[in-house]
Amino acid sequence: MIDFPDWSYQAAHLVTWFVVATGLVQILLYLVQLSYAGYALHCRPPTTSTAVLWERYADVAPPIAVIAPAYNEELSIIESVEALLALHYTEFEVLVVNDGSKDGTLARLIAHYRLEPVQRYYELAVENRPVRGLYANPAYPRLLVIDKENGGKADAMNAGINVARTPLVCVIDADTLLESDALIRVVRPFVEDPVRTVAVGGTIRIANGCHVENGRVTEARLPRNLLALFQVVEYLRAFLMARLGLSQMQALMIISGAFGLFKRSSAIEVGGFSQNTVGEDMELVVKLHRHLRDRKRDYRISYIPEPVSWTEAPESFASLANQRARWQRGSLETYRKHRDMFLNPRYGRIGFLGFGQVWIVDVIGPIVEIAGYALVPPLWMLGLVSLDHLLAFVAVIFTFGVFISVATLVLEEVQLRRLENAHDLALLTAAAVFENFGYRQLNNLWRVRGWWQFARKKQGWGTMVRKGFQRP
Repeated sequence: MIDFPDWSYQAAHLVTWFVVATGLVQILLYLVQLSYAGYALHCRPPTTSTAVLWERYADVAPPIAVIAPAYNEELSIIESVEALLALHYTEFEVLVVNDGSKDGTLARLIAHYRLEPVQRYYELAVENRPVRGLYANPAYPRLLVIDKENGGKADAMNAGINVARTPLVCVIDADTLLESDALIRVVRPFVEDPVRTVAVGGTIRIANGCHVENGRVTEARLPRNLLALFQVVEYLRAFLMARLGLSQMQALMIISGAFGLFKRSSAIEVGGFSQNTVGEDMELVVKLHRHLRDRKRDYRISYIPEPVSWTEAPESFASLANQRARWQRGSLETYRKHRDMFLNPRYGRIGFLGFGQVWIVDVIGPIVEIAGYALVPPLWMLGLVSLDHLLAFVAVIFTFGVFISVATLVLEEVQLRRLENAHDLALLTAAAVFENFGYRQLNNLWRVRGWWQFARKKQGWGTMVRKGFQRP
């Protein structure tokens, strides 16, 4: 037995308890979010059929411009646009923003829809790179293609905001497939509370493994790829638990750039999407919170689970690692830019609950957890920490992690019942358990990589390899 000095035992205990305490605080946040999410689902109005929603809102729903930035989306652009043009909504337009693609994205759009150059007046309300041309076809009156110099996703969405002529703008990814009733569902808070509502987010689901025809998910299936299957569990946890819970607490800090509806005037007031971050979706929401609270306005930024969109998840380790590192950089960039809001009484629950979650989960969370894996077991083997400390660490990391994931699945099955058969439920339950043993640790390594990239001030999105949507 090695005889260590007393200070080394004290340091080992301090490190262990800091790791355990951080994990417990994070679990406590998840439990609170889970409770609020369960309450929100329990108290929500009964799910209304599309026909009833159409009858109720068709005459009062405001016009919407759907902005779909596209960069090198040749594989799936036509299917995505077909789905957008087939949306069930009274008055909307689809603005596809070709952000200087290097593949055949623009050529496919022009050829498929027989587009011609057109003129349309618009003001530069927010900053974007020069627009090279607008394309349309009277046979498709809802479609307008904007061709611009490459400037990144935020710049492309700003171009769409400038060209749009509607009071509401819906931002999505070009590879996102919206369900046909997604707009009539996501607009509901704007109809019921038009003065206070400034932004609403919907649910993102994984399309991998699903059958897609004419831009529609015709048969929902679970992915066969294990990485994509784990992401199904992650997305359920992120949307159904975290975002719904935070929305119920009025402390929602992000609306996904893959599917969000914003009041155009409010987006313009805060300067649109920032172009100096890869987390432009989160940063826009934080800017809205700051702007509206500084002016002491009563407002609502909400998430509702019923509107659904589908997206393709990465199926390779390299693509997934780039995505998670990029998400981590985006969170850190937003936190750095607005860190004066953290625990600031001026910003109320946003400063305490919203930024408290960001600090615990995004800022220190991945570093502390990886430090725990690297230090606590070796310290136990060296005799510097007791078995009780090791068991506490294991309980926090694994037991509670499994509980939160499985509880989210139970919440979905009890309240929403979207899983079609018992086999899918059993498979997802198994994925919710086993993701905690290997996949979660990889995720935190990728997030630490994002921390390193953030510290080195790395810019850019990295490479995302897409297979395109599966067809029957």
